Amino acid sequence: MPSETTDRSAERYALRHRRETYAEKLDRNWAEILQELRILQTGLQLVAGFLLTLPFQSRFTVLDDYSRTVYLSMVATSAVALLVVLTPLSVHRWLFRKQVKDRLVASGAWAAKVALGLAAVLIVGTSALIFDVVLGRWQSWVAGGCLGVLCIVMFLAVPAAITRIPEPAELPETEAVTEDPGATGHGRTAP
Repeated sequence: MPSETTDRSAERYALRHRRETYAEKLDRNWAEILQELRILQTGLQLVAGFLLTLPFQSRFTVLDDYSRTVYLSMVATSAVALLVVLTPLSVHRWLFRKQVKDRLVASGAWAAKVALGLAAVLIVGTSALIFDVVLGRWQSWVAGGCLGVLCIVMFLAVPAAITRIPEPAELPETEAVTEDPGATGHGRTAP
């Protein structure tokens, strides 16, 4: 019986811990960060493009000083956010083939976090600007406040709550671990 428990423990460990070298882990992490940055970059470019077209609209001339300040703040924020999202590209070019992928991954992770924070500011600010123009000042503050709280919940509270959920003790029935020294797929097979 202890052997069966040990086998299950080994299977659980093998499924939760990848069998990869440190270099493979860095490569996987870099690829995941790049995918996250691509998603952020697309959204940021859309918001920036939207903001850049506003001065050419006829209603833009009726904006008061407050609305113009919010608008210009959002243009500056979108420009900074795009620069942050593009920073890992520059870092990659400078560090390419210098055997410092750990620094590359760390800088990419930093850029993703900062860009996500700037995206939250853009979500709140551009929405507040639109509410200000369409409905009025106090409605824009309510909309901006609600979206700010929602950004905090979705970008901070939800990930924090998910990290506190323990992994299931039992293995999924559809997965099994096999030890095949000739296999290159990290020893996992699914029946």
